[in-house]
Amino acid sequence: MEVLRQARGQLAELTGMEAESVSSFEQTEEGWQLEVEVLELERVPDTMSLMASYQVELDSQGQLTGYRRVRRYERGRSDARRSGGR
Repeated sequence: MEVLRQARGQLAELTGMEAESVSSFEQTEEGWQLEVEVLELERVPDTMSLMASYQVELDSQGQLTGYRRVRRYERGRSDARRSGGR
């Protein structure tokens, strides 16, 4: 859990946006890979807010080594092309 908290904090520091949740994570040979959901643009109503998923890579000590945005979507819209946490 500490690794997840550190990743969210490091991503927020780099992007200036708060991470809302971690939608997937897995241990890799190099450390950890996470997918983090971020609020990019707040709108009214909230279901129209613009969200983004970021792929975040951490080393074995939990330090962020890279990230990239993998998709953007409206909060209220389901994503039929993805299933599960990946």
